[in-house]
Amino acid sequence: MTDRIKPTATPTLDTPGQAGTATPSPAGDRAAHLGYLAHEIRNPMSTALWTAELLGRLPEAERGGERGARLAAICLRSIGRVRLLVEDHLLCERLDAGGYAVRTEPVPLAEALAEALGRKPADPVPVEAAIDPGLTCQVDRALLVRVLEGVVGAAAGGAERVLVEATAAGAMIEVRVLGGPVGSLELPQKGSSSDPRGRALALPASRQAAGAIGGRLTVIDGAYLIAIPSA
Repeated sequence: MTDRIKPTATPTLDTPGQAGTATPSPAGDRAAHLGYLAHEIRNPMSTALWTAELLGRLPEAERGGERGARLAAICLRSIGRVRLLVEDHLLCERLDAGGYAVRTEPVPLAEALAEALGRKPADPVPVEAAIDPGLTCQVDRALLVRVLEGVVGAAAGGAERVLVEATAAGAMIEVRVLGGPVGSLELPQKGSSSDPRGRALALPASRQAAGAIGGRLTVIDGAYLIAIPSA
């Protein structure tokens, strides 16, 4: 009588004590993130296209009227949302791939914040800053501006005002940004909440940019804390 050969069990990705649960893979996380990004870009692009088409169909006399102005405003908001998403996504990709040449120089923190506020889309939320003019960072200026712009823009969501404070802490300068409810610093995945302002990637991009200049972005006691190398 011959022995029957038992079939070999197929290896699984189960972790001990979690039978039937697959371990998330980096490729799966990236696919989920790209799915979210595609959805976030597709919606405002579709809105921009149909409003532009409607605007083009209006009689010439109406294009400069109230209805034309309303359609143009919708179109511009949608395009602005796409621009922010694409800029933040490309920054994350360049930093991940090592395709961004970081060039450090002494940068006055107050100047960098003023530049960031100048680049930020028009926002009715006032920003109050308490920064010593003598505080100077040793960083890549463009990346620091992107960090400040992204964090202040995110803090403005759901806030009546945004407060920015900075203090020297040894070899670092700590910038505290207090505003609305804090958001996630991780890349959003498919199924994450949409952001109608186009700031869905602002915090993940800011976190990566802060790391690229030798700093870090964290959330402590309901506020964003940016640590930046001091000059």
